[in-house]
Amino acid sequence: MTELSLNILDIAQNSVKAEAKLIELAVEINTASDTLTVLINDDGCGMSAEQIEKVTDPFFTTRTTRSVGLGVPFFKDAAESTGGEFGITSEKGKGTQVKAVFGLSHIDRVPLGDINATVEMLVFYNTHIDFLYRYKVDDAEFTLDTREIKDLLEGAPIDAPDVKVFISEFLRENESEVKKEHIF
Repeated sequence: MTELSLNILDIAQNSVKAEAKLIELAVEINTASDTLTVLINDDGCGMSAEQIEKVTDPFFTTRTTRSVGLGVPFFKDAAESTGGEFGITSEKGKGTQVKAVFGLSHIDRVPLGDINATVEMLVFYNTHIDFLYRYKVDDAEFTLDTREIKDLLEGAPIDAPDVKVFISEFLRENESEVKKEHIF
């Protein structure tokens, strides 16, 4: 894929299909260690040990609409091609965690892309799921927790137009503030 944010969207959609009630996304940039780490954690149905072994095989998929599954293999390859690493852990009935570490300044690192649009899409099209998103650059970070927003809304829909505008602005302003001393 041309942007890591699209890979993140694809992997998070697996969490949606796994009937997760909470999906945690984290993007951590560490300039000292020259790494970009992406974590995707869910409390969905989880996978068996056999499924974990096969999940990075592009010819393995649980989907019935096609015979290949490229999201996880591409994400793994994208991380490893930068000298980084990839790992996936899962437990049946407990959930799954995907972790990819990329060489931040590596010439082969795919750009992060519009991670805010990815988070917005996940939140607005999966209103029945809670999302905890954390974006961190060195010591500066911010968090978006849809559970907190839903509490403040007191039953109003999280995908209402004015709430969408608030979340979009919140993500962009906070990302800008966190990144203000860095250029990526």
